[in-house]
Amino acid sequence: MSVLRIERRDRVAVLTFEDPDRRNVVSDEMNEELLAAFDDLESDDGIGAVVLTGAGRAFCAGAVLDDLLEAGEGDSEGSLPDIYRGFLRVAHTTLPTVAAVNGAAVGAGMNMVLACDLVVAGRSARFDSRFLTIGIHPGGGHTWRLRNITNLQTAKAMVLFEQILDGEQAVRHGLAWDCVDDENLIDTAVDYAAKAAGHPVELVAVTKQTLHDTAGVTESVPSVQLEIPPQAWSMKQPAFVEMVNRLKARIATRD
Repeated sequence: MSVLRIERRDRVAVLTFEDPDRRNVVSDEMNEELLAAFDDLESDDGIGAVVLTGAGRAFCAGAVLDDLLEAGEGDSEGSLPDIYRGFLRVAHTTLPTVAAVNGAAVGAGMNMVLACDLVVAGRSARFDSRFLTIGIHPGGGHTWRLRNITNLQTAKAMVLFEQILDGEQAVRHGLAWDCVDDENLIDTAVDYAAKAAGHPVELVAVTKQTLHDTAGVTESVPSVQLEIPPQAWSMKQPAFVEMVNRLKARIATRD
């Protein structure tokens, strides 16, 4: 039985974690279906953005404990990345992604949130790092992603001091962009996703990569140089050329 449901709303794909009895845990099945889904969606010219959400009362409850125990046995550090391969596929996709967080996002489930480009929280959302609470060091880049999207104090508060944020708190601390009533969560997330999906797919992918590349830039001049090649490329693409021609035509009719 599938644990990932895919729905298409115009140019937006809505991916729903469909394992509510286990609170949508990060299982092998979930990871494999996420990898396959994003391979298909990235090759689909009709899809320009993705929304991820959970069925039932949770967004994603984290990794399967037996998988963590198995990874911790003996000299098995090499198996740890397998647990995170699904959310890393989300993090590295060229498509813009929106997390529509319903209920709890816990541990590796929070990693799934942090992998997305934009986070919209429902009133029921709960963001819970949880790693130290169960006696395990954070994994999957959790500390880096959390600090990168918020700040050092927020990351420490959540990871070290067990601070669990609701939707409104997540917005205040920079973990989420918006908090809405649960009944409006998916529609709101799809509306945000549709904005990104309305742009040319390749232009969005290149721009998303540039945004990520700015992490290594610390000065003004390199920041300008970083954008010159992709901007010059974009100015040769049909979207820009056609827009300029239309603008010129409108100006000519006014003369």
